Amino acid sequence: MDGRLGALRSELETLETDMKVLVGDVEGIVDSRVHHAIRKAEDVAHGAYRLAEESVAHVANDVKDWTDGNLATVRRSVRARPLSLLALSLGTGALVGAIFSIARRRSPRTPL
Repeated sequence: MDGRLGALRSELETLETDMKVLVGDVEGIVDSRVHHAIRKAEDVAHGAYRLAEESVAHVANDVKDWTDGNLATVRRSVRARPLSLLALSLGTGALVGAIFSIARRRSPRTPL
């Protein structure tokens, strides 16, 4: 009986050692996969960032081209009707000021 218990104890110790090795191997595999997934996510994020930068540059160039193309038209309008455009600017400023004034009255004041 003692021989069987000793053999069983020995087998359990071997099983415990094998399980520890197995857990270590699984942790290594999972760790490797996690690092790989993180690297992939970083690559995707960098790619998205580059695409966003290119898109912003493209839109900025389009806006610049549009404004450059329409600048002559605006200059002609200002020279032809300076008082009308002055009145339009003052009206727009008054409207924006009124909107901000109303919004400021409605929002709770917070100390600076």
